[in-house]
Amino acid sequence: MIIPPDLQTALSGWNALLVSAALYLVYKLGKSYAKRYRATPLAGPPSPSWLFGIRRGDGNDMNGAALFEEWAAQYGSVYRVPAPFGSTRVVLMDPKAISHFYTLETFTYVQTKLSRIAIENLFGRGLLWAEGESHKRQRKAISPAFSNVAIRRLTSVFYDSLKTNWDNQLASVDSAMIDVQKWMNHVSLDSVGIAGFSHDFGSLEGKHSSVADVFDKMGFLKPHPITALAILFGHVFPFLWLIPTPLRRLQQKLNRSMEEIATVLLENTRREMKGMGEKGREEKSIIGLLIKAEDTESSLRMTEEEIMAQMKVLILAGYETTSISLTWALIELCRQPEKQARLREELRDQFPASDPTWEQLTNGAGLHYLDAVVHEILRLHPPLAVTVRVAAKDDVLPLSQPLRLPNGELTDHVAIPAGQHITVPITGINTSVTFWGPDAHEFRPERWLTDEGVPKKAQEVQGHRHLLTFVDGPRMCLGRGFALAEFKAVLGVLIKNYTFELPNGPETAIEYTRGVLPRPRVAGEQGACVPMRVRRVEA
Repeated sequence: MIIPPDLQTALSGWNALLVSAALYLVYKLGKSYAKRYRATPLAGPPSPSWLFGIRRGDGNDMNGAALFEEWAAQYGSVYRVPAPFGSTRVVLMDPKAISHFYTLETFTYVQTKLSRIAIENLFGRGLLWAEGESHKRQRKAISPAFSNVAIRRLTSVFYDSLKTNWDNQLASVDSAMIDVQKWMNHVSLDSVGIAGFSHDFGSLEGKHSSVADVFDKMGFLKPHPITALAILFGHVFPFLWLIPTPLRRLQQKLNRSMEEIATVLLENTRREMKGMGEKGREEKSIIGLLIKAEDTESSLRMTEEEIMAQMKVLILAGYETTSISLTWALIELCRQPEKQARLREELRDQFPASDPTWEQLTNGAGLHYLDAVVHEILRLHPPLAVTVRVAAKDDVLPLSQPLRLPNGELTDHVAIPAGQHITVPITGINTSVTFWGPDAHEFRPERWLTDEGVPKKAQEVQGHRHLLTFVDGPRMCLGRGFALAEFKAVLGVLIKNYTFELPNGPETAIEYTRGVLPRPRVAGEQGACVPMRVRRVEA
């Protein structure tokens, strides 16, 4: 039998591909076995599949968080979970190990290959993407913007735009059904525009926003098999994330939309700062600090690509996280109307004839229950549910209490080899019965107001108010002060002036839907829709 030359070439190509794949698998297996010899042998759930590992416990909801805690009770505060292709991920539920892990972020513990590809394609090579000295330089360059940014003008966004629009809807009716998540999106986008870039997107007034359109469409995406494969095997084959699925195309559109906005804002601000002379050089807004970092000759200088990436991160982070938290706050206050009434009573007692100013909202002014509600939402519903990293080099994690290994020995440390994937379940720690007591899974703002304060076990957790919501260490959220202030300001305006009810009362089922981050929605609704019955509170 004579095989045609072109077929011989094709067969040779396939043979080369198969040999390359076989060699790659042998290499990966060899590394995996070598890694095991350097690692502390940890207990963990058995693997149902060498190919798939265990996919439950992604931490995006209470069921996932509870599973992490269940495994910790069974296997110890540090354990391993089977992952695809016979690999493992080490899960940390020990506060001392978690603190050590976050302290060494960007140098010892870095983004996975999959995360870096996803971040670069959505934002570029900015602060989220950077590691080590590059991350340190970029963070130092933009940190001053978050301590000096002029955000006090934002109250007019909530009072004038949001309140006026809702009052108009309720002018001739007793109540209206309003998709509150949609409006929280508008509030968040306009807020980050005004505070960060001195630009009003005008979405509260009905102006079209390409960024908001893309976010809305993400809530309507149907599951796609390639996306599922990318999520499942992306840590082994990161290129799967680049396949043009509907999600990938929407992410590219989001990237282009944010870049178009950022480019215009940058050019406008450059012109304004040049026209202002010395005063322009003292610009303290986020965008002004970025431009100063571009012009400086110091070691903190940032490139055009880095500046563009920072702006896209700020737009996305300011939009997604705050709107998700505000929506969850309204949901939980609808589930327990007596807590909604208590918060409204506090707001109206403290400010009977006027709305609180920005300073009064952020500096306390007797609004202790508002502070408690905000932090209870951040505890129960952190927008980012897990931290996933990979060890760039060998490390040893210290433990707060001895861990019993599968061979019966006790250890006060865990050896982590280079290449090991690490997971910190943020929601799992925030809602752990071990740390927060038997009512840890319940929405109970009163826990923040007791004489005893936060439980002693929870005090072992490092982070803002002993929560991991803003994470910790070098990657701790730079915008947490702004996020907390905006959260309190918006929630204060809403609860003081309106009452909220879920469509089917407190028992209305809530489920998760996919966006850039997981979002709540009323079960049965299309997209990320959370309709509520809204009524005006009479003076």
